[in-house]
Amino acid sequence: MTSSYPPSNIEPQAVWHALSADEVIHRLGSDRQQGLTLREVQRRQAEYGRNELLESGQRPRWQIFIDQFRNVMLIMLLVVAAISGTLEILESLEENTLPFPKDATAILVVVILNAILGYVQESRAEAALAALKNMAAPKVRVLREGKVMEIDSPDLVVGDIFFLETGVKVAADGRLLEAVNLQIREAALTGEAEATSKNAEKVLPIDTEVGDRLNLVFAGTEVSQGRGIAVVTAIGMDTELGKIAAALQGVEQEPTPLQKRMTELGNRLVWLALVLVGIVVVGGSLYDVSLLRELIEVSLSMAVAVVPEGLPAVITVTLALGTQRMVKRHALIRRLPAVETLGSVTTICSDKTGTLTQNKMVVQAIATTSYRAKVSGNGYDPKGEFYDANTNDASALYERQLLLLAGALCNDALLKQHAAEWVILGDPTEGSLLPLAIKGGIDLKALQEKAERVAEFPFDADRKRMSTFYRSESIPEIPPTEPYWMITKGSPELTLERCQWRQVGRDIQPLTLAERQEILAENDRFAAQGLRVLGIAYRYWSALPPAESVDRSEQDLIWLGLVGILDPPRPEVLEAVATCRTAGIRPIMITGDHQLTAQAIASQLGICEWGDRALTGREIEKLSAEELDAVTPTVSVYARVSPEHKLRIVQSLQRNGEIVAMTGDGVNDAPALKQADIGVAMGMTGTDVTKEASDMVLLDDNFATIVAATEEGRVIYCNIRRFIKYILGSNIGEVITIACSPLVGLGGVPLTPLQILWMNLVTDGLPALALAVEPGDPDVMKRPPIKPNESIFGRGLGSYMIRIGLILALVGIALMAWAYSYTSNHLEGGLDPRRWTTMVFTTLCLAQMGHALAARSSTRLTIEMNPTSNLFVWGSVILTTILQLLLIYAPPLRQFFGTYLLSEIELAVCIGFSTLVFVWIELEKLVLRLLPRGHTLQLGE
Repeated sequence: MTSSYPPSNIEPQAVWHALSADEVIHRLGSDRQQGLTLREVQRRQAEYGRNELLESGQRPRWQIFIDQFRNVMLIMLLVVAAISGTLEILESLEENTLPFPKDATAILVVVILNAILGYVQESRAEAALAALKNMAAPKVRVLREGKVMEIDSPDLVVGDIFFLETGVKVAADGRLLEAVNLQIREAALTGEAEATSKNAEKVLPIDTEVGDRLNLVFAGTEVSQGRGIAVVTAIGMDTELGKIAAALQGVEQEPTPLQKRMTELGNRLVWLALVLVGIVVVGGSLYDVSLLRELIEVSLSMAVAVVPEGLPAVITVTLALGTQRMVKRHALIRRLPAVETLGSVTTICSDKTGTLTQNKMVVQAIATTSYRAKVSGNGYDPKGEFYDANTNDASALYERQLLLLAGALCNDALLKQHAAEWVILGDPTEGSLLPLAIKGGIDLKALQEKAERVAEFPFDADRKRMSTFYRSESIPEIPPTEPYWMITKGSPELTLERCQWRQVGRDIQPLTLAERQEILAENDRFAAQGLRVLGIAYRYWSALPPAESVDRSEQDLIWLGLVGILDPPRPEVLEAVATCRTAGIRPIMITGDHQLTAQAIASQLGICEWGDRALTGREIEKLSAEELDAVTPTVSVYARVSPEHKLRIVQSLQRNGEIVAMTGDGVNDAPALKQADIGVAMGMTGTDVTKEASDMVLLDDNFATIVAATEEGRVIYCNIRRFIKYILGSNIGEVITIACSPLVGLGGVPLTPLQILWMNLVTDGLPALALAVEPGDPDVMKRPPIKPNESIFGRGLGSYMIRIGLILALVGIALMAWAYSYTSNHLEGGLDPRRWTTMVFTTLCLAQMGHALAARSSTRLTIEMNPTSNLFVWGSVILTTILQLLLIYAPPLRQFFGTYLLSEIELAVCIGFSTLVFVWIELEKLVLRLLPRGHTLQLGE
């Protein structure tokens, strides 16, 4: 069997929508009647591959784990563990004891735990491509060698003839050869909520947007109505779905501001450790080379003290707790670093439908010959008022009621009440006419029960109208002039051109040219307000016209009026946009809807002023990257945009230094969501692909939830800074104390690596976790966003850590000198190194407890703060103090950690010295109050 045309070179980039069906068949080397031969199918499969989405190379799990050890702080700890272990083994051999490198083992355990923690966070598999693959149809009916057969969708090839019917998922991109009342849901691909009516006969301009290519079908979309036949024009990665998959794979995940700050912190700490180690080892060796081993031990302790081993765990737990709080505010966080990134967001790019608006079409205004009214109401709830100027005009009210009656009957939608919520089943635009009728006093249920529909002319994309026929006698509200009443509803312009008459009160009068122009002007006024406008007309028939006489029958109509419909803004979004403005965050609307509608909603919400410039997809197409960068800082509304445009807008904003949150629901939004600093998917209407590509999912699809999550992100960042200044301030004190030990002539190291790990993981870690749940400042959304390039040490945090570290070190050194002298000169048996080092160890740990209490606020004294506002801090201080005392007074722990049993007097001295740090910080707060306003002293908040 042969095809009508010889196989030709397939043109993957051909503009199939601009070619006739026959020309497409010819160029693809296919046959409309027979399809491809099996031999040709095999040849094309061998040449072009299978109809599948391909994955780009991803790191294997083992590689992700190995990569964790590239962290500069972990590398330094591994070196410390190796040297420490060697020294411990050598010491054990010298003493003829069983070698057990206790310190090295503890360090290795901490390193491995931190690596596992990083691995768990980073190894979440990217499931976006898998979700895209699941959108492909498992089976598809094709025509091959004149026979209809069912095959797996991966076996499709370019040139295959395939069949479409209601409920089928489209398996590949194709050019329609035949379409019978074919409607396809393309929302996942184009973002358009309504199903698209397809037309096989059309030949479209080359520059037609994807969403307007009515003669093409696309992989991953779904047939909602009708049937059709198409020829495959693209498979796999060449389909529109494949292009999105490629874009998704091509978007590199940028590190979040927190990750950048932690990298900066790690690098600085390692450099600090190396410098201190160099000073101690080199300086001490020059003084006395015999002290080299002792100096190395001091250096190892310093290196361990510099690294905040508990910090990664504290940050992870803090972010996890933040995600739990955000779920209560209807935001589900998928990637932990996104929690903090929200605090840095400077721009929120939001879709319009369902996020800024209610995703419910509601009638806002109506107009007949003698009647004009605004209509109130919320969603599909049939409660509302007509605000008009001629309520008592019986003729005008008759026109209104006839318009409402006609709108309710020329309708295929249903209005249902589920629990307390009213919903529309069917097309939401025509469904909006049902609650409108009830608002006008029409008993919709009774009307639908008694009105007898006998025929209809369904809506199609060419006519942009639909008509229904009722027996006149079944509707007592209308005069039974003829047996049948036909109602026509659709595009105002196309419906009006079929009218020769108009309804004036109870009379019917000829429609003049001036009156036509007046109606069109009213239509333009509605459209300028962003309303979607329907025109409604009617006529009577003595007998039902034939089904094929649509064009002839929809003539000589009587004009009733206009209905203006809008998806209104969510009530809470207006306040959320105002909060954004106060917080220095710029809201931007990016939508596939018409420009006028977008501008109307945006101006109502305060996103822009009426008349501000709005950019369309076609305008973006003509702009270079540099030209786009020049306009994005001033444009707040983007309309009729494609997936590529969304991605370009996000990239342009990022090049301008913005931290961007981007919302989306369709497959087409996935690349832009992945590119954005915070990708926000819709939980109710979003596709699986979008959710997998996102950082955050809105459980209620509400813009206000993004703002609430941003507020939570700012609170979390403030708390992260709070416990970082607590942890690192304490670490600096430890390092200086250890470094000064040999310099002041003390023998031995005051803190072993194991004791330092205890301090960093337990006495630092538990209070730090408690500080992480400190309640937020009520003014947090009245400050500008956190600058993305701001150093983690910015706004006084660095100077605070150094200042408090020095105070802690002075207290430790003073106690160390006293304890060394006390134990060597005043106690029987002379000097025992474990006694004075235990006093130093205990003093530093207890001093950190006072530091934790004082660190809750940079301005308020501890006694001024409500102790019940964060009971976790008090609980952690008490628990950590008890654990610290157990290390001294519980024999097994005392032996393992190498501590000494302190007397009551010695413990009291430790407590007295440790309270000095708390007293100092509280005095700083008092001094700050006495300084004149605007003084530069900062306490790191």
